Amino acid sequence: MRLQTRSRALVRLAAATATALALAACSTGGGVEGEGLEEAPDADTDATDEAGGGATGDAPTGTLVAAITGTPDQFDPHSTSAYASFQVLENVYDTLVVPNAEDLTFEPSLAESWETSEDGLTWTFTLREGVTFHDGSEFDSADVAYSYNRIIDEQLANSFRFANVESIDTPDPQTVVLNLSAPTPNLLANIGGFKGMAILPEGAAEDLDLANEANGTGPFTLESTSAGGAEVAAFDGYWGEGPFVEGVEFRYVPESAAALTALRNGDIDWTDNVPPQDIATLEGEEGVELGQVGSTDYYYVAFDTTEPPFDDVDVRRAIATAVDREAIAEAATFGAGTANQTAIPEGSFFASDYAPFPADAAAAEQLLADAGVEDLSFEIMVPSTAPQAVTAAEVLSSQLAEIGVTATPDTVEEGAFLSRQGEGDFDAFSWSWIGNLDPFGYYHAQHLTDGGFNFQGYSNEQVDELLQQASTETDQDARKELYDQAVEIIVDEVSYLYYYNPDVVQAWSGDLSGYTVRPDRAINFDTVQLGG
Repeated sequence: MRLQTRSRALVRLAAATATALALAACSTGGGVEGEGLEEAPDADTDATDEAGGGATGDAPTGTLVAAITGTPDQFDPHSTSAYASFQVLENVYDTLVVPNAEDLTFEPSLAESWETSEDGLTWTFTLREGVTFHDGSEFDSADVAYSYNRIIDEQLANSFRFANVESIDTPDPQTVVLNLSAPTPNLLANIGGFKGMAILPEGAAEDLDLANEANGTGPFTLESTSAGGAEVAAFDGYWGEGPFVEGVEFRYVPESAAALTALRNGDIDWTDNVPPQDIATLEGEEGVELGQVGSTDYYYVAFDTTEPPFDDVDVRRAIATAVDREAIAEAATFGAGTANQTAIPEGSFFASDYAPFPADAAAAEQLLADAGVEDLSFEIMVPSTAPQAVTAAEVLSSQLAEIGVTATPDTVEEGAFLSRQGEGDFDAFSWSWIGNLDPFGYYHAQHLTDGGFNFQGYSNEQVDELLQQASTETDQDARKELYDQAVEIIVDEVSYLYYYNPDVVQAWSGDLSGYTVRPDRAINFDTVQLGG
C-alpha cells in the first residue's frame, strides 16, 4: 500500500459519493469482484492527505492520539448502533467485503472474491487464506457462519439485513455460501457497509465479554476501555499491510473547543470534533491539516406518530411547511451542508428532487388551524454529543415560534437518548443517520411498519409494499422508480422531516500522514504514520 502526500486539502466528494449510493451491489449472475461503482471519482476529488510513504516493512512507530466526539456505549459490533463504538471497532474487526475509501465501491477484505448464481439466490464467497484472529486462532468459514447466525438467531441490531438469508453453508474452510429467499441487490452493502457485520471467531460470545473485549482480525487489538477512552495496539499478525503506528489512544472529547485546543497544542493528533464555524480559520492554520468531503449522511427530526397531535398527518405537514431548511443547514454547518427534503444526497442515481414543502409560515399557520390545533407545545429530544443536531433543533424551535408553536429542545446524554428513543419516550427527536451506502439503508428500517429503527411509529401499507419490492428488484431503473414512489409518500406524510446532507470535516496534525477522509465516515488508522 502506497502512502501518499498532499498538503492542506479541502475537497468535496459529493459526486463520487452519490454515484456509489446509486450503484452499490447491483448485479447478479457471474463472478464479482470489487462490485459497486460504475465509475471512479475525478482525480482532483482525492481527499487523501499525502505524506511520507515507503513505510511498508517498517516497524510501527508512535502512538496516535485521536479525540472523538461521542462515547461508545459498548464494543459488541453485532449489538451496538453507536457511531462512537464503530470509530474504535473499525480498526479492530474486519468484514467479508469493504467499501473503497474514496469511491465506496465494494472490494475484497476477508473474502477474496465472490460470485452470484444466475437467479441471484446463491452468493458464494471464497475466503482469504492465512488470516488469524488476535488470539492466534485461524479464520475460516465456520467463523463467518457463526457470526451471521448469531446476528440472525439472536435478532441483534442488524438482523434485518439478513431478512432474505435462508441458510448459510460452509462446504469447506475457505468457502461460504449464502442461500437467499429472494434476489438481494444490496447484499454487499448489507454485509460490508460497516463493522456491525464484523466477523468474530466461532464461540466469541461465550468466550468473551464482547461489550468490553474483542478478538478480531483487524489491524489493531483492543487493549483497554474506560469511561474516558479506549486503547488499541498494532496487531503484528495482521493479514493486510500496516499498521504503521504502535497503537491508537481514543479519547472521548465532547467539547469541540477542547478538542481543537488539544490539537493545536499537540496533545492529540486527530479529531472529528470540528465546529463548522471554525472551518475557514483552520484552513489557513499552520500545523493543522483539514479534510472535507461530501457525505452519505442526513439530519432529520421525527415525531411520535402514534400519539396526538402528531398522529394527525396534517399537523406534521404544518410543521414541515414552517421549516426553512436552508436556514437550518446554514446555521448548523456554516455552508458545509446541503438542504434536502429527502435523505439521499443530490447527484446520486437514487436521489430524489421531490420537495413539496417550501418554507411558508402563513400556510403552516393555516394548516394548523385547519387541523384544529392551538397552542401546540412539545419537546424535541436531541443527543448532547451531536452539536449539529442540537443547533438544528434550536433553529427549528425558533422557526416554529414564528407560527405560535412552542418547540423546546431537550438535550440529553447519548445513552439516555438511545434508551428513551427505544422506549418511545419522546414527543419528537432530532439526530442523523450516517454511512448508508444503498437506498435500502436510507429508508427500509426507518419507515417500514415493523422496521427496527422506526421509533416514530410510522405505518403505511403502500410504503411497506414499495420498500419490500425495491429491496429485491435487480433492475436499477425499476428499483429507483419504486424508491421514488415510496419516498414521495414518506415525505408527504412526514415520517421523517429531513433537514440536510452534511459534509464530513476532520482535522489532524501536520505530523500525521496517510489518512483518508471517507464519505461514509469510517475511521481507519491502519494506513497512517506519525512523524511528518
